[in-house]
Amino acid sequence: MIERLVDIMARLRDPVSGCEWDVAQDFASVAPYTIEEAYEVADAIARDDMADLKDELGDLLLQVVFHARIAEEAGTFALPDVVAAISDKMERRHPHIFGDQAEGGRHLWEQIKAEERAAKREADTPTGALDGVALGLPALLRAEKLQKRAARVGFDWPDAAGARAKVDEELIEVEDAATPAEVEEEIGDLLFSVVNWARKLGVDAEAALRSANAKFERRFAAMEAHAGDGFKDLSLEQKEQVWQEIKLPGRE
Repeated sequence: MIERLVDIMARLRDPVSGCEWDVAQDFASVAPYTIEEAYEVADAIARDDMADLKDELGDLLLQVVFHARIAEEAGTFALPDVVAAISDKMERRHPHIFGDQAEGGRHLWEQIKAEERAAKREADTPTGALDGVALGLPALLRAEKLQKRAARVGFDWPDAAGARAKVDEELIEVEDAATPAEVEEEIGDLLFSVVNWARKLGVDAEAALRSANAKFERRFAAMEAHAGDGFKDLSLEQKEQVWQEIKLPGRE
């Protein structure tokens, strides 16, 4: 079945008879679409829309085939190599299922991942605890992953109170910032600290912000529906009053 999709992509990328847009793409230009499609998969799951999820998974699969085709044209690897590599990885990371390891679980998974990261580096290359955290991750998610890596080597607050105090400290530094560049830097530090606090509280910051975005969209749409065509002409105080009404229990 996937062979049909592979053939379609090969035709689209044909330099003579293919699609001009598809032929012009490279890894870098396709990457933003790959990230976007992954988010659209997550969105369909959050909405529990199985029909949309089927479509979005297809769009995401297309991205994998697209990248693999570009690599095949460059002579580096092809889709079967991608499939073989992930199959080998999954078997290697689950020796308690596919091998002779008696026990497994999350701890073993992380241990094997760490060994794989170390094996990728040259013997004379220094190994840092933060190496390998993908640059293309969403900022909140990457911040959490960096913090977890640092925590593994003991660089972490012992409890949530320390992380909470750091949020207060960063808030003050934002207020004391004198230039736009300093404000931007301190806001970044503040966001990083909030992610750390959330992590210590057992909250997924990325998921929490997605939920907050959805709640804001839902409430704002309710405001517009409540006020009608005259919403944009209301004063800020009037909009705030409608907002508070929408937030009342049973109104959403």
